[in-house]
Amino acid sequence: MSEKITHSKNFDKRPFFFRILNAAWEGTYVFGTKIKLEKDDLIRSARKRTGLQDFGKEFREEPLEKLLVSVNEEAMLHPVGRFITRERFISLLSMRLRAEYFFKKFPEILEQEIYPAWIIIGLQRTGTTKLQRLLSADPDHRFIPSWEVINPLPLDPNLYSHQRTNSPTHQLDKRLKIARTSVRAVKFMSPGFYAIHPIDIHEPEEDILLLDVSFLSTTPEAMMHVPSYANWIEQTDQSEAYAYAAKLLKLLQWFRPAKRWVLKTPHHLEFPDLIEKHFGEVHFLWPHRSIYESVPSFLSMVTYTHMMFSDQVDEKRIAGHWVRKTGYMLQKALDYRMRDNNQAKFTDIYYKDLIRDSVTELSRIYEQNGGLTPELIAGFRQHELEHPHRKHGIHQYSLADFHLTENDIDQQTSRYQSFLKSIYG
Repeated sequence: MSEKITHSKNFDKRPFFFRILNAAWEGTYVFGTKIKLEKDDLIRSARKRTGLQDFGKEFREEPLEKLLVSVNEEAMLHPVGRFITRERFISLLSMRLRAEYFFKKFPEILEQEIYPAWIIIGLQRTGTTKLQRLLSADPDHRFIPSWEVINPLPLDPNLYSHQRTNSPTHQLDKRLKIARTSVRAVKFMSPGFYAIHPIDIHEPEEDILLLDVSFLSTTPEAMMHVPSYANWIEQTDQSEAYAYAAKLLKLLQWFRPAKRWVLKTPHHLEFPDLIEKHFGEVHFLWPHRSIYESVPSFLSMVTYTHMMFSDQVDEKRIAGHWVRKTGYMLQKALDYRMRDNNQAKFTDIYYKDLIRDSVTELSRIYEQNGGLTPELIAGFRQHELEHPHRKHGIHQYSLADFHLTENDIDQQTSRYQSFLKSIYG
C-alpha cells in the first residue's frame, strides 16, 4: 500500500464540506451572524464562562487590543476562522483567570523553584518535535502534552481538592474530550496537516501557549495574516510574557511533579536571555537541519494552517514574511550564544543524525546527566517503534513552491549557515 503524500502546493484544496460550511455561514452575515472579535466582549465572555473576575495585576490589555485590530483589519478570516479565533481568545483569557484563582488559593505554588529545564530552541522543522517526544519517554521529565496545552488548568477550579493529585476525574476526562475534538476538527479542516505535524493528545506540544496567555507570541502570525501585530510584537519587550510563563510552569509542576522540564518552541530562539532570566537553571538543545529543507517545510505547514482560518492565503506573502523572520530569529539566538560563556549552555543536534541514530544523539545530551541507562535506551527504542518516521504519510515541499531560491534564503541566513559550517564542516 503506497504512502499518502501531502504536497505543499495542495494547501488550498479545502475539503468539500468545509467550503460549503463557510460559504453558507458567510451568506447569513446579512442577518447579523458574523462573529464579533472585540476586546470587551471577549473579556466579559471569559469571566462569564469561568465565574472568575481577576486577571492578575500583571495583565495588560494592550497586546490583546493590538492583536484584535490586526485580526479584524488584516487577517481576512472566513466564518469558521472567526469562530475558532473567538473561542481560542476566550480560552486564553479563561486560563489566566483560573491561574490567578490557584495562585491566590494556594500561595505555595509561587514559592517553588522551577525545575531545571532542557529547552529545545531549533528552527521549525528541524527535528524539534521528534527530539522532545523522545525525551518525554524519560519518566523523570515533565512536559506539556497536547491535551494539557489546550487546557492546562482544571475547568472548574472550585472543585479542585487541596490534595493536588486528587483533581476530580471527570474534569480530566472533559479536558481529554476537548483535545480529541480539536484533533478531529484539524483533520476535518485540513486533512494534509497531519502528515506535516502529527498530533497526539498525549504527546508533548510547544509551550508557546504559556506566552499566548499574555497575547505576546508569534502564534498569531503562524496562524493568520497579522502583519501590523507581528511588527509591533517584534519591537515590544517580551519580559512580562516570560515572567508569567514562569509562574505557569510552577503551577503545572505543582499539579504534576517531576524532576526536569523538557520544553520546546522555535519562538524561544528570539529570547534565550529571557528564558535564562525567568526559567532558572536551563540548558539549550539546538537541532539543526539544512536551511534549504527546513524553511520550505515550515512554509508548507504555515500555509496549511492559514487555510484553516482564511480563504485568502498567499504563499508568496507568507514566504516573504517568514524568510525574513527566520533570519531575524537566528540572529538573536546567535547574538546570545556568542556572548560571554554562553557556548557551554548549548548542545547541538543534527537532524539527519537524530533520524538515523537517535540514541547516539540522546547520549550526548545525557552526558550532562550521568549518561544513558539501559532502561532509558529501551524506552526511547519503544517510543520510536510506536511513532515511526512518516507514520502519517510523506510531506513533499520545495523552495520553488514558494517562489524562492537558495539565494533568497542566503540573504537572510548567511551568518547562521557560516555558524553551521564551523560545527559540521
